[in-house]
Amino acid sequence: MLKMAGSKSYTMVEYFGGDSGYRCGYCKNDEGNFSHGMWSHTMTVQDYQDLIDRGWRRSGKYVYKPKMNKTCCPQYTIRCHALKFQPSKSHKKVLKKISKFISKGELPKGTDDGEPMDSVCDQAGPREPSSVGPFKVQRAAITDIQNELPERPATTQAEKAEAADGPPTDCVTLRKDPEHVAGEPTTAGAPRAGMGADPGRPPCRKAKDLRKERRLQKEQNRQQSEGDASIVSPTPLNPAQTTQPKPLEDFINESLPDNSPHRLEVRLVRSNPPSPQFKASFDASYQVYKLYQMAIHKDPPDKPSESQVRLVPVNFKDPQFTASYQQSVVLYARYQMAIHGDDPSECSESEDEHSPDGPEVGYGSFHQQYLLDGRIVAVGVIDILPTCVSSVYFYYHPDFASLSLGSYSALREIAFTRQLQKQSPKLSFYYLGFYIHSCPKMRYKGQYRPSDLLCPETYAWVSIEQCIPQLENSRYARFNQDPEAEDSRVLKEVGRALVLHRRTVMPYATYSRKRKGSSDEAEVQQYADLVGQDCAERILLYRA
Repeated sequence: MLKMAGSKSYTMVEYFGGDSGYRCGYCKNDEGNFSHGMWSHTMTVQDYQDLIDRGWRRSGKYVYKPKMNKTCCPQYTIRCHALKFQPSKSHKKVLKKISKFISKGELPKGTDDGEPMDSVCDQAGPREPSSVGPFKVQRAAITDIQNELPERPATTQAEKAEAADGPPTDCVTLRKDPEHVAGEPTTAGAPRAGMGADPGRPPCRKAKDLRKERRLQKEQNRQQSEGDASIVSPTPLNPAQTTQPKPLEDFINESLPDNSPHRLEVRLVRSNPPSPQFKASFDASYQVYKLYQMAIHKDPPDKPSESQVRLVPVNFKDPQFTASYQQSVVLYARYQMAIHGDDPSECSESEDEHSPDGPEVGYGSFHQQYLLDGRIVAVGVIDILPTCVSSVYFYYHPDFASLSLGSYSALREIAFTRQLQKQSPKLSFYYLGFYIHSCPKMRYKGQYRPSDLLCPETYAWVSIEQCIPQLENSRYARFNQDPEAEDSRVLKEVGRALVLHRRTVMPYATYSRKRKGSSDEAEVQQYADLVGQDCAERILLYRA
């Protein structure tokens, strides 16, 4: 579906509006889900990047945008700052679970308690484009995990040993004596009610800081006895100066020990255009998807189709589109050169997915295949875009449901984003799809912090910590607190929107003068408002 960013390719869509309500997969309202939608025959990565930064999201070739102030369960685009991410306590538990399985071959009891990376496709209310068969979409399983912030750095063995010796003597610990009987007077040493802290004693300090200070003092005394005291700092350092959080990559590497009975590897294969590896492994990937849909979503055996596991129907060709494709390319090139002054070399259609300042693997649609002992057990569908890695869908073999592979895949995708950022500096975000605060089971995406939510009115990114209080009071909220702030890419001139009509590319102003019959200006105006002025002038809107 996705092609290289830049003027060498272009995007062509059909717009469907969004007046009818659909069944909501979250609150089960039969007609409460409202969204705008369009079918993308082709899509460049830059156009899709701009669209998801305006609240759009794709499911295969169907691209949709929830009607935030009308839909029953508003869906806010969420992104994680991959470079600043630190795994939380629950994330580390997932990695330990994987490590235990790899090293000992033991599967945890019970079902998956992790978070799936899903596209929530059935929220889109998909429709069908001209001459396109029925398009079926699915929703990944959702689970509930309590929200938590990244925990403090892990405690070392030395710290654990010192902690076993009991609390420091200079730290006041309030506890109830197990031998004390309710109603009996307390000991004389305890502070009396209402008196507050004892001013005659030093303030309470964190046990962790005290342990570090004692260790530093011991080390200083040892080196002094060896005549090398000059290299030791005379005063304890601030813990913030001495402690560096362990990076995510170290946790992941530790979860994959060497010389283990099992081996887990992650392989990246391009899905569009399909690479040889993608073609060779497609049947195995499809079987996992089919089992996942039947076990998790209770689909009948004949429902999961091969086109669904692709999520990008890579071999799809609309007969009418194919017949006029080359003519459309030529006309588009002429238009770009005449109107925008583009160089002829910039206007040729190209399948090249690479960019000089992009990652080595290129941009576009990919599958991350999780292979256990050489066998595909899970697949993450992702898009690599100019500034982010966007999670599209994730599915796994039901036999491994207890391993929390949904959570694990998110951590691996964040680490992958960090890896790509070293090659392409502007690619630094990980998009998790939609955050739905009104549905408690879908709040888990807020765990991957620091993260931002997209303001549905100004399309500015706002820290999730600032958004949560507003969402506690109202399902729909404008996150941008500046009342004067507006959409920076607001539509200013609908006549400049590009349309494709009868194999000819033209501005909407030209098309509207030639059009016969009832006016479609209201529909085109709505479409252009939603995609913004920049995209409206780049994307070709199909007009019958």
